[in-house]
Amino acid sequence: MEYRYIGRSGLRVTSICLGTMTFGSTTPKEEAFKIIDRAYDFGINFFDTAELYPVPPDSKWAGQTEKIVGEWLKTKPRDSIILATKVAGAASGWFVPPIRHGLTAMDRFHIKTAIEGSLKRLGTDYIDLYQMHWPDSVVPIEETMRAFDELVREGKVRYIGTSNDTAYGLTKANVVAKYEGLARFESIQNNFSLLNPRFFDELETVCRREKVSLLPYSPIGGGILSGKYNQKFIPEDARFSLYLKHPVKRVREHAKRFFNDKTLGFTAEYLEIAKKYDIHPVTLAVAYSKHFDFVASTIIGARKLDQLDASLAAMEVKLSREILKELTALQKKYCYPMG
Repeated sequence: MEYRYIGRSGLRVTSICLGTMTFGSTTPKEEAFKIIDRAYDFGINFFDTAELYPVPPDSKWAGQTEKIVGEWLKTKPRDSIILATKVAGAASGWFVPPIRHGLTAMDRFHIKTAIEGSLKRLGTDYIDLYQMHWPDSVVPIEETMRAFDELVREGKVRYIGTSNDTAYGLTKANVVAKYEGLARFESIQNNFSLLNPRFFDELETVCRREKVSLLPYSPIGGGILSGKYNQKFIPEDARFSLYLKHPVKRVREHAKRFFNDKTLGFTAEYLEIAKKYDIHPVTLAVAYSKHFDFVASTIIGARKLDQLDASLAAMEVKLSREILKELTALQKKYCYPMG
């Protein structure tokens, strides 16, 4: 089993992390337990959730994922698990957080309120990695970092991280932490995959120079790289099949960012590469995501138990120069310039 440290922290995690964002919506509790048990028995020690989950975001089930993970957590030794969760940022982007009546912010009040809710739902007295789900463009980062630091000093949180952040945001936060003597962000959880190589810019440089780890999510492009959307008949219960029918326009528009002619064209050629090297396309995509030295652990997900093993198989896969060369050429054809 391969282990890596997150940033400069004492968190020693498996190179694959199990994400849980569908637990409680498209994945019922019974199936979720089977998925988590399978990952744990395989040797995975790192699990990621959020107060906002499950997705798509909806007030009728917000917080259910943490409850499910918390119920499962009672069946295992707590210190055998590295547990990560997240506090929702302010309303922005493609949806309004369906918690605290959509009035979330990265201020001291909301961070304190969020951690107490997560600890209760998860049934634990500490979180190993507590992350800002996305930045707040209004609240000064100084207030945010002081609030996080208080949680560390209180023993409710071991280390902190950020998510869906920029090179400027990560750098600014950690400069504030350095000069004010506060806990710093040890990780950044951003979208990173063959289909989305945006991290190869200033963020890659920041992470390498400052010893901050990337925790990439969506390594198979939201399921696109599995090839299921390139079939004649697309599964009706697949993520983007559901998102494209969602009553909220912003959710439908979000889906089209990932599910479009360009990504399907990329995937058609990608599937040929996977076939050539006799590697399952999901396994290859996850192996690519965890290949880089600035990555601590790649976050995988599964709505059903039978989807999990192809991702777990990436634990043992090392990519050759030949495969990387072909994958890079495919990226240059479809992904650049990145607009």
